[in-house]
Order: sequence, then structure tokens, then C-alpha cells
Amino acid sequence: MSILIGFVVTLGCVLGGFMAMGGHIEVLIQPWEVVIICGAALGSFLIANPMKVVKDTGKACLEAFKQAVPKEQNYLETLGVLHSLMRELKTKSRSEVEAHIDNPEESAIFQAFPTVMKNHDLLHFICDYCRIIIIGNARSHEIEALMDEEIQTIRTDKLKCYHALTAMGDGFPAIGIVAAVLGVVKAMGALDQSPEILGGLIGAALVGTFLGIFMSYCVVGPIATKVKSVREKQNRLYVIVKQTLLAYMNGSLPQVAIEFGRKTISAYDRPSIDSVEQSTMSAGGAAAQPKAA
Repeated sequence: MSILIGFVVTLGCVLGGFMAMGGHIEVLIQPWEVVIICGAALGSFLIANPMKVVKDTGKACLEAFKQAVPKEQNYLETLGVLHSLMRELKTKSRSEVEAHIDNPEESAIFQAFPTVMKNHDLLHFICDYCRIIIIGNARSHEIEALMDEEIQTIRTDKLKCYHALTAMGDGFPAIGIVAAVLGVVKAMGALDQSPEILGGLIGAALVGTFLGIFMSYCVVGPIATKVKSVREKQNRLYVIVKQTLLAYMNGSLPQVAIEFGRKTISAYDRPSIDSVEQSTMSAGGAAAQPKAA
């Protein structure tokens, strides 16, 4: 919603200011300039990026428009599933815990936390490191180094679409100049026409420069920044898992370890201690209930 509001404000101010200065809005309607600029930008984008990044860019733009960042419920459920797993690690045998980790889709623990179940990458991240903890041979500093490396890899992959959008946005002004030059070439072929016609052709050419700069700094650039912000917040869930499990490996009780994870959440989004405690207690009780026959 904020993106749409921003576009309305931007277009309203730009076009409204142009009309207030006495400009005629129909002069800016140059569909073939749009075809040249957007087509060249799209073609360059496809040349520069593998198809996987192209598809992920579309997905990332939808996430940006929907503001698909973790909400309080996501944080509470992530902490809740970690608390339940750490409690199982502390009190149950290895085979009993492995049953949850090896088949999380059938696990009563994971089924109690639907947002974690839907996030398959996070689900596998949690299971992988719980499996390493069960083995018992790895040291906490080795696990920390491995987690840091994987989280950085995930971050790099998630932000490839941001860099692709940024590169395309940076190219829009130059592509706008290309469209303007083509318009000037067309105008030069009409030097024998009246000044009114020649002026209209030159004005149409300059619209290309305007569109290129506008698309770069008022459309693609802000969307790329929004994509980065959303993806960075999504990545925060992995940091929560990292800090919580490391605290547990270093000897903290489950209820203390989740506080290490909670503290990594931004102060603007961080759930209260009472909310976390209530959520983990209620979810833990639900997970402990045997499944109905």
C-alpha cells in the first residue's frame, strides 16, 4: 500500500507541477518512447540475469508491494518451535528427537507452528542444525562459523534480485538518452517542416530523457530499495535461530536461550517477554497433546 501511495504522490506532484507551469499533459504521452525505453531495459535485464533471478525478481516485487515481512506471529512461532525442540533435546532420547527432525511435516511440534511450516527454507535450516546438535561432536564456535556462512549465502541469494533491479535502474537514464537521440534523428529529418511541427518532434524526443530519469529515480530505484528492506527483514529469522541454538549449545536453558533470539529482533518489531512466554507455553502444550486417532 505504501508503494502505491508513494507513486500517487510522485505522479501527482510531477504532473501537477508541470501542468501548473502551463505545460500540456498530452505532450508527455509518447507511447513509442515508452516502448523503446522499457523494451531496451527489459531486454538488458534478461541478458544480464539468469532466469532464476528473473523469476525471483518478480516474486520479490510482489513481496515488496505486499510488505511481506515477518510479523509478530512469525517471530513468536519461530521462537516457539525452537523452545519446543530444545525442550525435546533436553528431555527425550536421540531417536525420539530425530523422528521430529527427519520428518517435520508429520511432527506434532512443527504442526503447531504453521508459519514455520510454510517457510520451507527456514524449516530445513532449523532441522539441519538440530540434527548437528543431536550428533553431539560439533563445538559451538564451529557451528557458529557454519551458520554465519550459510546465512551470508542465503542473504546473497535473496539479494540478487535487488542488485539486478539496481543495475537496471542505473541504466534507465542512459536508455532515456538513447530514446531522445532517436527522437532527435527523427526531428532532423523534418527540418523542412514548419517550426510548430519541428518543435513538437524535438519535445517528443526530450520526453525520452524525462522518462528515463523518472523511471530510474522514481520507480525502479525505490522499488529495489523496498525489495532489499523486505528481504533483509525476512533474513532476520535465520539470525534468531542461530542465536537461540548457540545459546542452548553453550548451556542455557530453553527458556533462557529463546531470549537470546528475541533480542536479535528489531526493537520496533520485538514481541514482549510475556508474549513469548505465553506463546511458547500454549504452543508447547498443544504440541505435547497426542494426535487423535
